[in-house]
Amino acid sequence: MANVLLKVKDLQVGYGGIQAVKGVSLEVREGELVSLIGSNGAGKTTTMKAITGTLPLQVGDIEYLGKSIKGQGPWDLVKQGLAMVPEGRGVFTRMTITENLQMGAYIRSDTKGIADDIEKMFTIFPRLRERKDQLAGTMSGGEQQMLAMGRALMSRPKVLLLDEPSMGLSPIMVDKIFEVVRDVYAQGVTVLLVEQNASRALAIADRGYVMDSGLITMTGVGKDMLEDPKVRAAYLGE
Repeated sequence: MANVLLKVKDLQVGYGGIQAVKGVSLEVREGELVSLIGSNGAGKTTTMKAITGTLPLQVGDIEYLGKSIKGQGPWDLVKQGLAMVPEGRGVFTRMTITENLQMGAYIRSDTKGIADDIEKMFTIFPRLRERKDQLAGTMSGGEQQMLAMGRALMSRPKVLLLDEPSMGLSPIMVDKIFEVVRDVYAQGVTVLLVEQNASRALAIADRGYVMDSGLITMTGVGKDMLEDPKVRAAYLGE
């Protein structure tokens, strides 16, 4: 069995008087694509923020590469190979596409490798090449999502965390984003995908977790969960 790269243990997180996460445990093994699904307000994004150090834990622990990363910030974690594409994308709107990609490689000093990887991102996302000198803030939501993913990949992560990458995008752009997620995973990057689009997320997942009201309520093989009547009734409208 593959090594566990990321392990969340009995996580509890609250903010503003709300207990958003009430005792979540999950794990992501090397080479896996794991999807975390659930309705809006289930606590998925809060869990991701806790993993990446942007929200403090009240209870529990998070282990990465076998060591606790509790209390470490996003900058420290990127250096260790844990990168996140946040909900809402978070691109640098007043910088060009190329400058955004360069920012993704801030932990690196291999100038040639960085240039090669920018070229690689332009191959994965041809739309970005067409707009490479354009300010990121002038791009569509789908283009910004591509840029946010490209920027995260510039750090050459071991684990890529994606928080709601298809939110607010057109069906054509959703297809493109999921195609890229599959390609990144096929190239050996371990992926934890948080997504409201349950059918798309489970269809590409090795394993899935269902989150409801701050708790994990179900876990299993992605394609098996896709056929589960309870999952279909709750999240696929059937």
